[in-house]
Amino acid sequence: MAVLSFMLMSFYLLFSYSKILNADDTLSQYLSDGMTIISKTETFELGFFSPGNSNNRYVGIWYKNIPVKTIVWVANREKPINDLSGLLMINSTTGNLVLSQNKTVVWSAIPKRKAQNPVLQLLDTGNLVLREVNDENAEDFLWQSFDYPSDTFLPGMKLGKDLRTGLDRRLTSWKNQYDPSPGNLTWGVSITSYPEAVMWLGSKKYYRSGPWNGVQYNGKPIAQRHPYYNFQYFEDKNEVYEGYQLINKSLLARMVLNQTINLRYQYVWIEEKKNWRMLVSLPRDFCDTYGACGPNGNCDSKKLPSCECLKGYQSKYPGRWNLLDFSDGCVTKEKLNCQTDGFVKYGDMKVPDTEYSWLNKTMTLENCREKCLNNCSCMAYTNPDVRGDGSGCVMWFGDLNDVRVQQDGGMDLYIRVPASELGSTGGLKWKIGLIVGSAIIKISGMLLVIYYTCRSRINQKKYRAMLGHTSEEQKDDLELPLFDLPKIASATDNFSIGNKLGEGGFGPVYKGTLDDGQEIAVKRLSLSSGQGLNEFKNEVILIAKLQHRNLVKLLGCCIQNKEKLLIYEYMPNKSLDFFIFDQTRGKLLEWSKRFHIICGIARGLLYLHQDSRLRIIHRDLKAGNVLLDSKMNPKISDFGLARTFGGDQSVANTDRVVGTYGYMAPEYAIEGNFSAKSDVFSFGILLLEIVTGKRNSGFYCPDDSFNLIEYAWTLWREERPLELIDECIIESCNLSEVRRCIHISLLCLEQHPHDRPSMSSVVLMSGSDVALPQPQQPGFFIGEHSHIVYSSTFNKASPSINGLSITVLKAR
Repeated sequence: MAVLSFMLMSFYLLFSYSKILNADDTLSQYLSDGMTIISKTETFELGFFSPGNSNNRYVGIWYKNIPVKTIVWVANREKPINDLSGLLMINSTTGNLVLSQNKTVVWSAIPKRKAQNPVLQLLDTGNLVLREVNDENAEDFLWQSFDYPSDTFLPGMKLGKDLRTGLDRRLTSWKNQYDPSPGNLTWGVSITSYPEAVMWLGSKKYYRSGPWNGVQYNGKPIAQRHPYYNFQYFEDKNEVYEGYQLINKSLLARMVLNQTINLRYQYVWIEEKKNWRMLVSLPRDFCDTYGACGPNGNCDSKKLPSCECLKGYQSKYPGRWNLLDFSDGCVTKEKLNCQTDGFVKYGDMKVPDTEYSWLNKTMTLENCREKCLNNCSCMAYTNPDVRGDGSGCVMWFGDLNDVRVQQDGGMDLYIRVPASELGSTGGLKWKIGLIVGSAIIKISGMLLVIYYTCRSRINQKKYRAMLGHTSEEQKDDLELPLFDLPKIASATDNFSIGNKLGEGGFGPVYKGTLDDGQEIAVKRLSLSSGQGLNEFKNEVILIAKLQHRNLVKLLGCCIQNKEKLLIYEYMPNKSLDFFIFDQTRGKLLEWSKRFHIICGIARGLLYLHQDSRLRIIHRDLKAGNVLLDSKMNPKISDFGLARTFGGDQSVANTDRVVGTYGYMAPEYAIEGNFSAKSDVFSFGILLLEIVTGKRNSGFYCPDDSFNLIEYAWTLWREERPLELIDECIIESCNLSEVRRCIHISLLCLEQHPHDRPSMSSVVLMSGSDVALPQPQQPGFFIGEHSHIVYSSTFNKASPSINGLSITVLKAR
């Protein structure tokens, strides 16, 4: 039957689609999953791919000869294929470019006209084009991917609108790094009387470039020009678009929208470092964010606070401005009188949003002033073209939105004011100098204090609200530094897959480097994490108060937009499980290092249970949560599931059992009872794993032992405990020391909590020759005649044997 289906499919393809590949960069029949088209100079490649850890299949274009797989275009971004049956074909009947899955069309591209002999070609620009076989003229292309961009702006691409056909070429971000479907961030050219590039977040403007002033976009500093490419802006009756060209054609460059933190980045590939270098990110500061100071407000990033009202205006709600909420902007101090109004000149400005503007390219500045003055609705004017002495006239009507000081590349702006504001214009420069001078001498310090105090209070208020803290009594919990999201995004290269260290129940973890060179690990709360927010709060509250050489250090956190990040010191040697469960890497941890790690973990747990100012039960101690620094010193991490004990409390009960399968103490897994002795049990399992190099979960032994604990207990009773030793360390180990560690581990694993030693006793036993009691049968022992199972009142989540945390809920 399978053979028949294949024959029918082949027959269908043969009679429905054009013939086969002509060259490596050209397609004239079909492309199946596993096949690719490569551009002539091998710069770009077209084929099927799966982003990140997704199983979905997409047709896309990426850079071919760089080690960091970088996708620049996706065809079926809204309709992924869920298997390997995808075919990209040229339909011989319609001439359409079609992507199908099992004969079902999931995506198609319709050419401008029917072609006699169409072929698909991938150009060295990254443009995928459908053309006649013998016609390579770009003007005659039947269809091209550059007209339908994804999230990436490539050299030679046009972004803007074809006024003849209505085609509007815009960038749209991926939904996330694993899902290329359209996100909420969009970049394009806003077609007004005076066009400008705009970034939208949903339907709202998020950033505006300012209009083209004949040299560059008005809102782009001259200092941001780079020697790598030249920007272009073109406008006529047929089309309006922006583009850029590389100065050095051998370079690789791209501009991309990042949905995660709502920024547009410009990158260039640095061959020596085999990575992308970020040149510019937009918005670049607070004042770049659209409408930062509200209508008729003026933003100056060099002032604190950054917002003030334009001359002739006052804050709409002064109380809100005092709290640094500028969103409502400013209103006129008094009603304007068309007969007596005048204009005040502002120099070096990013001019207002041009949505409500009027443009004439031939008028002089004086004629423009006169026309604006005679129109009572005109609120500002200037020359739109700054070349030479300036030319043309642009006028604004209604509120003046998104105005900022642009000291590098700004334009003059003439703002309408009432007559009462004009009497002081003769001595304007003198007064400005006086105000600025006195401000520097008398109140700059006060403004700084007020600004940072207010900002700190607002941030701490948000921080406290997120943690569920509402009173000043809990202010001691708020000792953790707050990081800015752009700073962390830059440090992690926009949370790139190349910087990803791993992922747990909380979310992914990324490596980053701060501006001062400090390496960090950034744990990012996943929006899909069921218990991630609670874990985030827990870590912020608990670990910020802890200081011990065997506990990972939390440097700070970031709570901004929808992002919740924890920033830790970076551990270059990853986690303990990376070494001990791998036969090759395990050889790097000879016994002396493993014993050093065992002692360090014991001291860290002792600190949590006894010596810290909070008595803390970790509840998720495992090899994956023990990190190793550059000198292989162990550091306990991941306090998201930890709980504190107060006073004389020694045991607690929960209906929400959380932890990792294979490390839980029996009284905790079955009854929900946990204590310091629950951590001792987990330590006992971890100690066995370090000695044996084998996981407790998923352990297999030919003598039918259920798990590592049972196997160890069997060998102990048979006086063969040294058979447990990892083969990697047999030659380097101290046999008496190893035997003592196995002995201690079995004491920690005893069935009843009160029979297990405390961590202070464990530290003593590990570092001395004190006599040890004989161990009794371990807890959670499952043998031929003695079975301990989960209570029937539990609804147990399917546990993973790879060390992932699970949650078990007890029914009522």
